[in-house]
Amino acid sequence: MVDHLSKAGRSRVMAAIRSKDTKPEVALRQALRALGRSGYRLHRKDLPGRPDIAFIGRKVAVFVDGAYWHGHPEHWHPETASDYWLAKIARNQERDRAANEALAAKGWQVVRFWDFEVQANPDACAQAVASLIDEVSGSVT
Repeated sequence: MVDHLSKAGRSRVMAAIRSKDTKPEVALRQALRALGRSGYRLHRKDLPGRPDIAFIGRKVAVFVDGAYWHGHPEHWHPETASDYWLAKIARNQERDRAANEALAAKGWQVVRFWDFEVQANPDACAQAVASLIDEVSGSVT
């Protein structure tokens, strides 16, 4: 099945979709600040995968992945998708794997949350990040 939009039309539609500062991402940042975990950087272009949140000194990278866009098995149904979408989601998943590997090779810890996990409980997700930061830094708060 072919994409029903022209290349220019698809580009226009995709450009309108927010890729950073999404509601789940903002909710996670608010929850991190509530735990006193500030000092992170956002969408660093110099890091593989451009993590949504990066704790540079602790080498902890956090991604908030959209369930559809990153192919969550309960939210992405490849059996009903066109060839365009099959290829698009496969590329996203491969890019995620490559970013995880590249960050790990540089000594980074990577945490990935699904957007619906953050929406359901941003505090628990923030606590998981805080625990990892504590583990990496060798301290417990």
